Amino acid sequence: MTNVAFVTGSARGIGAATAARLAADGFTVAVADLDEAACKDTVEAIVAAGGKAIAVGCNVTDEAQVDAAIDNVAAELGSIDVLVNNAGVLRDNLLFKMSADDWDIVMNVHLKGAFLCSRAAQRHMVKQKSGKIVNTSSVSALGSRGQANYSAAKMGIQGFTRTLAIELGPYGINVNAVAPGFIVTEMTDATAARVGVSPEEFRTKAAEITPLRRVGKPEDIANVVSFLVSADASFVTGQTIYVDGGRRL
Repeated sequence: MTNVAFVTGSARGIGAATAARLAADGFTVAVADLDEAACKDTVEAIVAAGGKAIAVGCNVTDEAQVDAAIDNVAAELGSIDVLVNNAGVLRDNLLFKMSADDWDIVMNVHLKGAFLCSRAAQRHMVKQKSGKIVNTSSVSALGSRGQANYSAAKMGIQGFTRTLAIELGPYGINVNAVAPGFIVTEMTDATAARVGVSPEEFRTKAAEITPLRRVGKPEDIANVVSFLVSADASFVTGQTIYVDGGRRL
């Protein structure tokens, strides 16, 4: 039977690296993002490397779209064995400048999105008495100036992860989270622009205060996700693993 992984926010960055790694591990990957066309490059890279992948357009904040996307993938590919909730957005601002829309969109994509996707996927996982869910948190969960919305959402992901692990464990489903530190992505480049420095300068400064003296790559996160969805992690659940080079804040 085909092992199927559904990865949200996988058109680029950490999601794309995770999709590629899981495909290399033997999964057929549903590359899901807001715009199906944006998934083309990730899918083509996976296929070129000998893997199997399909593109899926899905707004993770839309209940009907999420249910349809996951049910369609399960019907087409035979199962949903792994769900990686990676879709995310930034709307950074200091509290007194942050709008209600800034707050809502971040909460909806990160928290509501993880909720809707997990609820849809567990319907299939419970029936088959197996499954792995990995949620994406962040070191920002511990507090980050200008990111009250993002920090709250990412800490919420950790509580969500613990709770799902308790509820779904009896059905053979493992639920864990990864909390990336500074990873070189379009999102961290956007943060550099927000604080008024170049991406290169931003990365250099981050590396200088990281114990391992480097910033992370999307593949660093993908490698940990690969472990968490493997048989080697069958007794690991409810955990948040910080992948941050030793730097918390």
